[in-house]
Amino acid sequence: MCMAKLRERRFVRSSPYVGVCPSSLRSGFFRMVTAKVWVLKKHFEGFPKTSDFDLKKIELPKLKDGELLLESVFLSVDPYMRAYSRRDMKEGDIMIGTQVASLTAYFGLLEVCKMKPGETVLVNAAAGAVGSVVGQLAKIGGCKVVGCAGSDDKVAYLKTLGFDEAFNYKTVSSLDEALRKASPDGYDCFFDNVGGEFASIAINQMKKYGRIAICGAISLYNDTVPQKGPYTQVPMIFKELQMEGFIVSRWNNRREEGVKALLKWVMEGKVKYHEQVTEGFENMPMAFIGMLKGENLGKAVVKV
Repeated sequence: MCMAKLRERRFVRSSPYVGVCPSSLRSGFFRMVTAKVWVLKKHFEGFPKTSDFDLKKIELPKLKDGELLLESVFLSVDPYMRAYSRRDMKEGDIMIGTQVASLTAYFGLLEVCKMKPGETVLVNAAAGAVGSVVGQLAKIGGCKVVGCAGSDDKVAYLKTLGFDEAFNYKTVSSLDEALRKASPDGYDCFFDNVGGEFASIAINQMKKYGRIAICGAISLYNDTVPQKGPYTQVPMIFKELQMEGFIVSRWNNRREEGVKALLKWVMEGKVKYHEQVTEGFENMPMAFIGMLKGENLGKAVVKV
């Protein structure tokens, strides 16, 4: 369980052994609730390890007027948690996280990439939670879609979603050649979840006036030594490209719009989704580490 206002971005759930007595709630009396939380024991060095986390129990504060106590059924593990942990957390803090999926693909593609019918869209980490939706939304918008992923099974999954071209970046002899073969004329839009070497190669295959939405850089998050480059100035200048990083919270005031649009497409069968479910709150660090290693297909969630 979590405090809807105070704990909505935390790895937190109520202990199965203690909690709120239902009869106490009905009578208006609130009993102190003990919760389990995952704490960042040690800042990550390279890939996170299970020893970097510590499972603890805490007492939640009493509810104030206007606050609710809600039970978390599913929690999310996402790449941003790796990048933000160093920036926003200190050792001993409750690990950041979310209970609901964001609408990142919707706003990144429509507002940053500004895709148009007939254009060619490139998305990497395409079998992940965001990338898989990006590709499907681009198809709904009348675009040709090229996606890459890290296994043959993931590539096959992209084909079932309607991607026009898909390839395994781990097995191609040349990423440059694979991108060129998938779209000889280049790319109008590039939705980048990976960064690093992939981005430096892909940017050279953008069409003139192309748009690049930088959603993530998962290839860099676990580096202990910063990578050199990419050096983007020359293609940016001569192709007059637009590159923009974004965080979905920019469109918080339009969240309902995104939810309604995506739900409509899901109900119509135009957007499909896959969830990689890990059972048990105690297995959350392993789910998080597995997601960073690309072991998930679609959205990685933990059933608590």
